Order: sequence, then C-alpha cells, then structure tokens
Amino acid sequence: MTGAVALPATHQVFATDDAPLTLPPPPAKPRMVVSRTRAHEIVRRVAETIGADLVPMGSAGAKAMAVVDGRAEIYLHAGGQYEWDNCAPVAVALAAGLHASRIDGSPLVYNCLDPLLPDLLICRPEYAATVLAAVAETTASA
Repeated sequence: MTGAVALPATHQVFATDDAPLTLPPPPAKPRMVVSRTRAHEIVRRVAETIGADLVPMGSAGAKAMAVVDGRAEIYLHAGGQYEWDNCAPVAVALAAGLHASRIDGSPLVYNCLDPLLPDLLICRPEYAATVLAAVAETTASA
C-alpha cells in the first residue's frame, strides 16, 4: 500500500516510504486523539475504560499522524467516514509499524461498492488488544 498525508498547517508530509520514526516510550496514561466537535460516545466510553486522556484534534489525517509521530498512542473513530478519509492515513500508519483495523478488529477493506467505512482504530501495537477488548466490552453493554 502506498500513501501520503500532508499537514499543511505544520508544513509536514508523511509518506509510506519514510523511515519509521522511533516512538518514545508510552506515557503512564495513553493519549487518544478524538474529534474536536463530535467525539462518538463509544470513543469516550473506551477512553474512560482504559484510562486514556482525550486529545481533541482536527482531520482524520492529523489524528492518525499524531499516532505516527508519537504525540498520541490511539486514534479510535466510530462516527462514520468514507474510504477516502482514511486510506492514506492508514497506509502511512501501517508502514510506520502501527496497528490499523476496524473497531471490531477486522481488517480495513477498500475499493468497495459502498465506500462508507464506519469505524477505524489506529494505535501503537501494544495498545491494540486493550482497545479492541474495551470496544467489545463497551458495545456489548450498550
């Protein structure tokens, strides 16, 4: 998979052929990037379950790149997106060695007849099982 994400406000471009960044050790409390205006209830409940600090941020690309460059550990989205919203961020995240999946742990599938991709998890690999378990617990009790 090949992709690139431009963050014009910071004059940065992240690409799948970049050398992976060395991430700092994870903090005591994970940081989860969320929408500034419409963080989904599932996301808020998962953050509470795992003890994550919420970090409001703009676009899907900006949130995903915050995980890629170590400013956050988790990007969990459950409010609906389209394939074009996250295909490049996912490509860059995977190339950087991060976990990327649907929030039920299933693979992300692109080039579908229906381009709606309702949810997304991008995170450091060491958080994947914890976040996916919290999602399952949160959605089972809803």
